[in-house]
Amino acid sequence: MSMELDHYCPNCDDTKTFYRSASTTMHLGTKVKWHCPDCEYGFVRIDGDVDTGAAVDTSA
Repeated sequence: MSMELDHYCPNCDDTKTFYRSASTTMHLGTKVKWHCPDCEYGFVRIDGDVDTGAAVDTSA
């Protein structure tokens, strides 16, 4: 699994290279925490089925 991920950061209002800060296997699949290196923003993905980073409203 990759240690880096390009993703939009709402705090920085830009696409950043996020770094994997944690990973664990659970009953839903592999849970991976991603964090922006420039601010405190982070999100979680679980095997592509759950993605808290996709819930960000960028229309503001």
